[in-house]
Amino acid sequence: MAKTRFVTTVALAAVIAAASASQLAAQSAAHRHIGHVADMWRDTPDQVGLLVAAQMEAEVAAQHAGLAAGSEDLAGIQRHTVHVLHAIDPSTSERGPGKGYGLIKAASGAAQHIGMAGDSDDASNAVKAHSNHVGTSARNVVTWAEAIVEKAAMVASTTDMAEAKALAEEIAAMTQAILNGMDADGNGRVTWQEGEGGLEQAATHLRLMKEAEGLG
Repeated sequence: MAKTRFVTTVALAAVIAAASASQLAAQSAAHRHIGHVADMWRDTPDQVGLLVAAQMEAEVAAQHAGLAAGSEDLAGIQRHTVHVLHAIDPSTSERGPGKGYGLIKAASGAAQHIGMAGDSDDASNAVKAHSNHVGTSARNVVTWAEAIVEKAAMVASTTDMAEAKALAEEIAAMTQAILNGMDADGNGRVTWQEGEGGLEQAATHLRLMKEAEGLG
C-alpha cells in the first residue's frame, strides 16, 4: 500500500512538473519580460519584480534625503546623504539602510526588460505602446539617480554648510521626482514622457499593460 502511494505521488509530481513546464513554454516572451518587471526577478530582494525593487530603494532614498535636507549641521547632512547613496548604489558604501540592490540597477533592469517585452515578436499593440511609457519613465529615474550620485559627491567634499544645505535640498527634490515624476514643462500634468515620468508613472503604465494583456 505504501509503495503504491509512493508511486502515485511520484507520478502526480511528474504530471505537475510537466504541466508547469508546458505552461511556461506557452507563456509569450513579452509576458515573461513583463513578469520580470512587475512580479519577480531572480536576484532582487525577496525576488520581487525589478520595478518593485526600484520603488523600495527609492522610498529609502527619499526618506534619508528628507532627513539630510532637514539637518541643521554639516555632519548630519553628510551622514544622511551617504544613506541616500546606499539606496541608489550600494557599492558606494558597505553599510546603509537600502535593500542592497540599488535604485540604479533596479530601474535600469526594469527599462531593459520592459524594452525586451515591447520588442518581442509576440508583443501586442498594447505592450508595444505601454512598454515605451514604462521604459521612458524608468530611464528618467536612472538619469535623476545618477545626478544625485554626482551631487552627493559634492556634499561629501564641501565644508560649507550653506552649500551642503542647498545640495541636500536639490537631492531631496530629485528623490521626489524619482518617486512621483515632475511637471517639467509646467503644464500642470505629469506624464510618462522624457524628463517627467517617474516610478509612479512607470507603475501606472505597467498596470495598464497588464490589464490589457489579462495578466493578474
